[in-house]
Formats: sequence, C-alpha cells, structure tokens
Amino acid sequence: MFKVTVGDFVNQQYGDESYLENWPMLYILENGKQAYIGQSNHIKTRMAEHQKSKDKDIFVNVHFIYSSKFNLSVTLDYESKLIQYIAADGVFEVRNKNAGMADKAYFGKSEYDETFPVLWRRLQREKLVKHSLEEIENTDLFKYSPFKELNDDQRLAVDEILQKIQENPKQNIVVNGMPGSGKTIVAIYLLKYLRDSDEFRDKKIAIVIPQTSLRKTLKTIFKSIYGLCPADVIKPSDVTKQHYDILLVDEAHRLHQYRNISYRGPFKKACERIGLPMESDELDWIFHQCDCPVLFYDKQQVVGPSGIDMVRFERKLGAEKSKRLISYYTLWTQMRVKGGNNYMSYVEALFSGNVTRKKISNYDFYMVQNFAEFNQLMYQKECEYKLTRMVAGYAWEWVSKKDKLRYDIEIEGIKKQWNHCTEGWVHSNEAIDEVGCIHSVQGYDLNYTFVIIGNELGYDWSTGSFIVRRENYFDRNGKNTAGDDELLGYVKNIYYVLLTRGIRGTYLYVCDEELRKYFSNYIALLEDKNNA
Repeated sequence: MFKVTVGDFVNQQYGDESYLENWPMLYILENGKQAYIGQSNHIKTRMAEHQKSKDKDIFVNVHFIYSSKFNLSVTLDYESKLIQYIAADGVFEVRNKNAGMADKAYFGKSEYDETFPVLWRRLQREKLVKHSLEEIENTDLFKYSPFKELNDDQRLAVDEILQKIQENPKQNIVVNGMPGSGKTIVAIYLLKYLRDSDEFRDKKIAIVIPQTSLRKTLKTIFKSIYGLCPADVIKPSDVTKQHYDILLVDEAHRLHQYRNISYRGPFKKACERIGLPMESDELDWIFHQCDCPVLFYDKQQVVGPSGIDMVRFERKLGAEKSKRLISYYTLWTQMRVKGGNNYMSYVEALFSGNVTRKKISNYDFYMVQNFAEFNQLMYQKECEYKLTRMVAGYAWEWVSKKDKLRYDIEIEGIKKQWNHCTEGWVHSNEAIDEVGCIHSVQGYDLNYTFVIIGNELGYDWSTGSFIVRRENYFDRNGKNTAGDDELLGYVKNIYYVLLTRGIRGTYLYVCDEELRKYFSNYIALLEDKNNA
C-alpha cells in the first residue's frame, strides 16, 4: 500500500518515477540525527526550494512516501501524525515548527486512521522509526508534545490568544478548562510556537509549572524538543528573579498563598525580593513580574487551603482590571477520558448530590466491593495496557516516609505503602505496588485508575449529603486553618481529580459503608457485570 524510497538530497538525485512530478506525497529529510517531515504535490520542486533554505542544509537524505490512495487531505493529516509520533519516538530530533498542527476532518478519515499503523510499521522496517505506536502513546514525550494536533476549541483559543498578544503585549489572559481538556497541551504548544516565531524571538518567555513532579517531567521532555530547553520550565519563585514578557502559567489553581505551606522562609524572601507584602501570593508575583500572563485555571482542582480558589482568583483579576485588559477563553472538549464530557459531568454530579444514573459509553467505570479483586484487577490492567495506578485520598498516615519497612494502608488484609516519591512517581518501577496521592498524579494521564475513597469521606442519609471526618484526614497542611465545609470541598475536589485521570477506565473502592451504598445507586458494580 505504501512505497518508501530514498533520495540524495545533497545532490538532488531522486529518480524518474512519474509520481515525483505531480502527486501528493510525504517526505522525511534526515541526517541520521535530525529530521524534517513534510508533504507536497510537487516533490522535486519542493526539494529544490528546501535546498536553498539555510535551515535545511543540515540534511543529507530524503525518504519519499508514496501511495496511489493519497490525496492532499490525507498527506496533510499524515504529515501531522508523523511529526507527532516521530518527535516522541526519539530516533530523530524533529526540526519542524508546530504552526498549523490541528486535528483535520475529511472524507474517509476513519479509513485512513486505520491504515496509518500500516505506514508506521513500514517505517519501522526502513529503520526510520523504532518504537510501536502503542509504546509511544504511553510516553510523556508524546502526551506533552508541542506537536499535538489541536481540536477545534484549542485551535480557536490558540489563534485568538496569539492575536491578542500581538495586538497588545500587556494584558491578562485566562484559559479555563476541566481536567483533560488540554490546558497543559495548549500551554506547551504556545511556548513552542512563540519560541519558533521571529516576532517573539527576543522576548522573555517561560512556562510556570507549580507541581514539582510535572515540572521535572517537562524539563526532561524539553531536552528532546528542538527550540525548547529545560530552563524554559520554571517554578513560581523563579518568577521573582527577573521580569518576563510572557508567562504561560499551567495549573494556576496550584499556585500558593502564604497559608499552610512548608517553605515559609523562601516565600517571604521572594516577596521581599520584588517589594511585595507578605499578604501577597504567587499569583501576585506573576502579575508584578510579567507583562502578559496566560493563566490556565480550573476552580474544581483546588485541593487545599494554600491554593488559589475561585473567590481569590477573581478578586485578584478584578484588581488588575484597572491596569490591564483581561481576556477569557474556555476549553470545552474532553481530550483525555474516552468517556468524554459525558463522564466528566457525571463525576461532577456524583459529588454535587444532584445526579441521575446514566450509562457511560466507551469507558470502564465500575465500583468494586472486594479489595482483593480490586487489587488483582489493577495488576491485570497493568499487564495489558501499562500506566495503571492505584491512588487514594489522604485517609492514612504516611508512616513509611520515616520507616521504609512499615505499611501505610491496610484494607481487607492487603497492605500497601504510599508513593515513595512525588517527583516522577507515575513512571517509577515501584509505583505499581504503591498507592499514589493527589500530588503524585495531578496533571498526569493514566490508562486505568484504581481509586480508593478512604474513611475521611462519608455520607449522611438523614441529610442526604456528604460528610468529612477531620480525624481521618491526615494531610496536616491540607486541613489546618480550613473549616469543615471548606475541608469537605477540598476532599471532594481531590477525588474529582483522581477520578478523572484514567483514559480507558476508572475503578472505585469505597471504604465507608454508607458512602458505598450511595455510590452503588449510580455506579455499576463490577461483581454484577461479572455475574451477568
């Protein structure tokens, strides 16, 4: 179905096949280390143009990809796919820019989606790529790639944000979005686009990542992306060390205020460094140190008193209105969870108490009443799909932090330890045998998530409402200074985040008997499915 030939790019020797003159085709320029992927209807003409380009004179060979079933729509689509996957495959450093990367619809697309793996396997035989598509899709380099195809609302937001920045370099931009709507992807895409643009080449630009674990992951990824570097990824306190033209602030709800934090000394010094009072928070640092902050925010992912809740966030933006224009955008489409927006809204409704039972299509969402079966199924899914993890709320003390021989969690005779680390836990060898907390998984995609809801959360049938048991909640910084209603909100947000990590499915184990009864009215039992 696909023909792959090689040509001498340096000497412009490509052969005499008729399709090289006038046929939609794909090509890969490479020199053994770097690659450039493109498409054209007139390959020989395009090669002549590339040879005159200074940034293409590093290439030696060109590989032409031909099919009698190609048309322009297909080659545009496959070009984007090849850029995404080859960049994450690791054989070549991809030299493409990411302008125009978008999910393209056209007649017969579903059929061509099915044949793309055939092309990929052919490229594997040609030694142009190494890993399988499935292996690549499980990597962070693929999931956080600046070459991701954008959906319609992501593309609209990106185009309008870039236009706004060009029109007015001093303003505040807010991008709202649920978990899995692609906030981090849009932030990384914008960073790459701005870095590649001549117009912004001399601007001070960075991406702010509040979570330590995700920040470390992105620093590692950016080592492999042409045009980006680890120094582009900064923590909030780095903002106080210099002025920035543009800051892309991912997970802005995870920025901190001077409340229930462990780094009070450094926080105070950061405020003093830029002349702000102690009542300031990390959001104030960004407003003070940046002409154009782009803030990616989700009010339902505030998981503790130190975060920037919606009231505080809107109050700070309101104070900025007299200084700078504010533009708002929303990412509506669910990109992570195969259950889509239907699943996301259902999880939200489950914790609001205003829920009607519904079936979620294309997604495994079950409650398991036997913990041994729950645990065994997790290992089974890990063997089949990889990136399967067990996670929980803070309903157990972290005793193994000081004594590695002790277990933190015991349920029905099965013992587990909390995540041995926060940074990079998801991909660590030990993770499959441990239980991750919110700080180890927030911002990450998993194939399957096994969520334990501990005894800190219960249900009161007399009032028809959730209850929080402060004595069973062991995150000291997460509950100090928080009233019961506030703490209940944080706990529900934690489980909302944990229940929205799984791409293919989510399995739930509930410790509290009354809460388990409540959820059983709305979540199918795995036991019932197995006995059907």
